[in-house]
Amino acid sequence: MKTTPSYRADIEGLRALAVVLVILYHYDVPGITGGFIGVDVFFVISGFVITQLLQRAFEKGTFQFRDFYARRIRRLVPLFLLVSTVTFLMISPFYIGDAYYIFAKSWLSSLVGLSNIYYFQELSQYFAPETRSLSLLHTWSLAVEEQFYLIWPLALYLAYRFGKGRDGHWPFRITLAATFALSVYLAGAYPSAAYYLLPARLFEFMLGTGVALFSRQLPTLNRPSAEILAGLGLAMIIATGLLLTKHDHFPGYNALWPTLGTAMVIYAGLHQTRTLTARLLSLPVMVFLGGISYSLYLWHWPILIFTLAYTGAPTADFATGALVIAASVLLAMGTVRLLEKPVQASPRSFHATTIAAVSAVLAAVLVVGAISWDHFIRQSVADLQATSTLDPALYPGALALTKGNVPDDAEVVPELFSAPEDLPQSTIDGCIADFETTDVLSCEYGDTLASRTVALAGGSHAEHWLTAVDLLGREQGFRVVTFLKMGCPLTAGHMVLLGDNEYPGCVEWSRAALDRMGELRPDYVFTTSSRPREQGPGDYTPDWYIDVWNELASYGIEVLGVRDNAWLAREDVAYRAIDCLADGGDATSCGMRRSDALDAVNPTLAASFRQPAVLPLDLTNALCDTAVCRVIEGNVLIYRDEHHLTATYMRTMAPELGRQIAAATGWW
Repeated sequence: MKTTPSYRADIEGLRALAVVLVILYHYDVPGITGGFIGVDVFFVISGFVITQLLQRAFEKGTFQFRDFYARRIRRLVPLFLLVSTVTFLMISPFYIGDAYYIFAKSWLSSLVGLSNIYYFQELSQYFAPETRSLSLLHTWSLAVEEQFYLIWPLALYLAYRFGKGRDGHWPFRITLAATFALSVYLAGAYPSAAYYLLPARLFEFMLGTGVALFSRQLPTLNRPSAEILAGLGLAMIIATGLLLTKHDHFPGYNALWPTLGTAMVIYAGLHQTRTLTARLLSLPVMVFLGGISYSLYLWHWPILIFTLAYTGAPTADFATGALVIAASVLLAMGTVRLLEKPVQASPRSFHATTIAAVSAVLAAVLVVGAISWDHFIRQSVADLQATSTLDPALYPGALALTKGNVPDDAEVVPELFSAPEDLPQSTIDGCIADFETTDVLSCEYGDTLASRTVALAGGSHAEHWLTAVDLLGREQGFRVVTFLKMGCPLTAGHMVLLGDNEYPGCVEWSRAALDRMGELRPDYVFTTSSRPREQGPGDYTPDWYIDVWNELASYGIEVLGVRDNAWLAREDVAYRAIDCLADGGDATSCGMRRSDALDAVNPTLAASFRQPAVLPLDLTNALCDTAVCRVIEGNVLIYRDEHHLTATYMRTMAPELGRQIAAATGWW
C-alpha cells in the first residue's frame, strides 16, 4: 500500500550517505573520487521534501509564503553566521596578502545566497585563488538550494492554481526536460557554469519533485519490486561516488547515476518501508548523521581548511583526518542541540529571540565590515590604476636593474592587498577569452589610428606585456590589436595542457586567432617565445611554438618573441610573492635563483635560427640580476601572483622593451 509518511528514516539515511561522501571526498580519502556527488543526492532529496510539504499545504489551504521563507531564514541564517564567525576567528591568523578581501566577498555572497554565482565568477578566472584557501567555498551548494527554494514554491503555487489537474505537472515536465538538456550542453561546453549555476542543476531537484508529484499516479510496488528498485538505486549512488572523477563531465549525463538512484530509493520507500535498503539507511548511526547533516556539512570544510593552514600540509593524513571529522561531528551535534532545534521549535521563545537578535547584530556588523573593506580595496585599486606614472627617483622599478637607478627605501607599490588587482587593461576591459570561450575577442590599444600594427597574441603571459606595449604604441605611433585567451599560448594544432587536463578549447581558439591574424596581416605578432621546463630547472622553446611561427611566416608576418619571466616555485610548488612577503619574507628570500628559473642563454636565440622571421626579445635582465630573480625591484612589486607581473612594474619595463623593439624593427 502507498504511504506518504511525514518522517522517513531512510531519507535521513540518504542525507547521511550524501554528507559522508562529500566529507570523505574533501578529505582526499582514497577511492572516493566521486564523493562530490553527495550534493546531488541532497538536491534530489530537497526537491522531494519541499514539494511534498508544499503539496500538503496547498491541499489544506494553509500555505503562506511569508511563513515558508521565515522558516528558511531561521534555519539558515543563525547557523551560517555562527559557523562563518568561528571560521573567521580560527583562520584569520593565517590570512596573508588579499585573503581578508577574498573572505569578505565570499562571506557577503554566502549570506545573501549567491555564493555559487560568486565562486563561478571567481574560480572561472585564470588568477583564481586556490580552492583550499576558500573557507566558505562549500556554501555554493547551499546557495543553489536556496535559489531553488525561492522559485519553486511560486511555480508550484501557480501550477496548482491555474494548471490543469491542479497537480503541477506542466512546469515539472518542461523544467525537467529543458534543464537536463541545458546541463548536458553546459557540462561539455562550459563546465564551470554547469557545476555552479542553478539552471544546470535544476533537473536534479526536478527528479525529487517528480517522485512527489507523480507518486499517486505511478504503479504500486510490491515488496520484491521495491527491494530491487531501492537496492539498485543505492548501488548507483555508491558506485558513482567510487568511480566518477573530477575530470569527467559533470553534471550532465553523469549526474543521472546518483540522482536517478536517489529518486529510486525515495520512490521505493513510498511503497515499502522495510526493504533491505530502507533498513540499512534507517540504522541509528545513519539517522543520527542525517539529523545533523546540515550542520555537519557547514562545519566540516572550514575545520579542514583551518587544520591544513595550521599544519602547513597539503592534505590531512589518516589520523589528522579522523580527529578533524570527529571535531566536526561534535560541533554539529552542539549547534543542532543549542541552536537549530530551539529556534525551529519555538521561534518566539526567549532563546530563539535572543539568537535572532544576536544574529541580526552580527550580520549587520559583518555586512558593514565587508562592504567597507570591499570599498577600500576597490578604491585602492582604482587609485593604483589611475596612476600612470610614478616618481622615477623613488620608484624606478625595472630601471634599478637596467639603468642602475637605486632609490631610497620607500613603501612598496602596489600594496600587497591590491597587487592581485593590478591587471592589464585587457582584463579590465573583458578583452581576454576565458577558459570556456573559443570565440576570438579582439580589442585595440596604443595609437588606434596608426598605420603600423602589432598583434599581441597568446595567453595571459603575453597579455601582461600589454601595459608596456600599449604605452609604447601611444608614444611611438603604432596600433596594438589583442588576440588573447586565458592559459592558452598560440598553438598550430598541438594539444595544450591546462593543469593535468587537455585543453581542446585552446587549439580551437588558436586556429581561429591565427586565421584572423592571417587576414589582418599585422606588421608583427608579439607573443611569448619560451616557457618553464616541466621537469628540471630553466626554460625552453617548444617545437610547437616554432610551428606557429612557421605559419605566421607563411602569411609574411614577423614575430616579436619575448622570453617568459621566471615562475615562482619551490620544490615544484608554486607560491605567491605577496603571501611570502606578508609572511615575513623579503624581496630576495621570496624570489628565486636565476639558474633555477632560466637557462644561461635565451632559448629563443637557437629557435630563431630555425625561423629567421622571429626577432627575439629578452627582458629577463629587467627582472633578475645575475644571481636572483627578486620579487621587488626599485620599490615596485614585480609579481601579482605566482608568475604574472604587476601592471605597475610593467610600466617601468617600457623603456627597455622599447629599446629592444626599436633595435629589432627599426621603427624608431
